[in-house]
Amino acid sequence: MTKNFEDKLGQGGFGSVYKGKLQSGNLVAVKLLGKSETNGQDFINEIATIGRIHHVNIVQLVGYCAERSKRAIIFDFMPNGSLDKYIFNQEKASSLDWNTKFKIAVEVARGIEYLHHGCDIQILHFDIKPHNILLDDKFVPKISDFGLAKLCAANKEALTLTSVRGTVGYVAPELINRSIGAVSYKADVYSFGMLLMEMASLNKNLARNNDESSKYFPNWIYDRLNQGRDIDIGHVDENGDRYIGRKITIVALWCIQMSPDNRPSMKKVLEMLEGDLEHLQIPDYPMYMAGNEEESWAIDSNASIPLLHDNNDSNIIEIISNA
Repeated sequence: MTKNFEDKLGQGGFGSVYKGKLQSGNLVAVKLLGKSETNGQDFINEIATIGRIHHVNIVQLVGYCAERSKRAIIFDFMPNGSLDKYIFNQEKASSLDWNTKFKIAVEVARGIEYLHHGCDIQILHFDIKPHNILLDDKFVPKISDFGLAKLCAANKEALTLTSVRGTVGYVAPELINRSIGAVSYKADVYSFGMLLMEMASLNKNLARNNDESSKYFPNWIYDRLNQGRDIDIGHVDENGDRYIGRKITIVALWCIQMSPDNRPSMKKVLEMLEGDLEHLQIPDYPMYMAGNEEESWAIDSNASIPLLHDNNDSNIIEIISNA
């Protein structure tokens, strides 16, 4: 199928992905999983989860292989690769205009909302990030990589976990410090907010502003918005781009609230993205950004702040609960 793994598409924390071709002529992506320390649990999770999902914004499972220690998952081939290639590559970033970015953001939100409330069971992804958003030939986004997903009853408000994994820079704070709040679907909302931040290049622009470089970047964004100043969202051609950039910024701030109780559901996120900017309120300045509490948060999440620019899948971490 892959002509002896001739065309490698990428390398992730769980294995390598190769381009393949079925006898029917359809192109596929073959994800060959490496050795797992979880006795194949990631593989079972992904097959069990993705096999029951049918949504335009979620990658479609074509098949899988489980022969002795060899494990592979076969998906539809996505010719435009993953979203991180357009966020972290300066040359490719210019080919993704603001209207396309906004369309991708809305459709990813629809996919996550479907996982949370559109199935007969609630699916928490726990690894929403640019690397796991695949783009088809028309730049329609598909959420992929369900190796860390958890299934729970549709009406369950919180999840009890003894071991949680996620990617540095996108992990919700309650997964690092359980005293912040209960673990629920709001963890995916936080990760989506960080995804929006990356799409708007907000943290990168902060690093370029020497006078702002000492601030954790949500503080800088709040200060600018509250002062009525424009947010530096990189290259913009017209006012419509600024409109989209400002909307994405405000929605992202709602999603990355420290307390999960203060974050909106994905249904509400969709309403905010698709509604008028004039009706979109800036969330209150979070308490953790004031005084010593800001410094405390920076220490507690030390792993996530410096690595926001890092697109290396080796930053997938495992967090063990003390509970």
